Amino acid sequence: QVQLVESGGGLVQAGGSLRLSCAASGRSPYAMGWFRRAPGKEREFVAGMSWRGPSTNYADSVKGRFTISRDNAKNTVYLRMNSLKPEDTADYYCTARSGGSIWYVPSAAAEYDYWGQGTQVTVSS
Repeated sequence: QVQLVESGGGLVQAGGSLRLSCAASGRSPYAMGWFRRAPGKEREFVAGMSWRGPSTNYADSVKGRFTISRDNAKNTVYLRMNSLKPEDTADYYCTARSGGSIWYVPSAAAEYDYWGQGTQVTVSS
């Protein structure tokens, strides 16, 4: 089992920055990622990274603006979000994958096993 607790959401103006954190407890994951769900929209992949290797994966909509990173000693994954846009407004969910290759970071929600409660990000125009 992996328990995930997100923090760091809030209200920010367009062009601003936020950093989300996700602390994991329990067994070590193979990969961790972030998804988001905007009001009235489907959940979508944002970014992910392997826990034991160098692989990362980003949605095209956030490439160059968001950076995912991890601190293995703290069992924490971060999502640094720069140049935020109103369309980034959503509930952001941390997720963890309990198996697989250290080189593979999936973008499909079905390939992740554990989910946090979510943290809200609102970007005002």
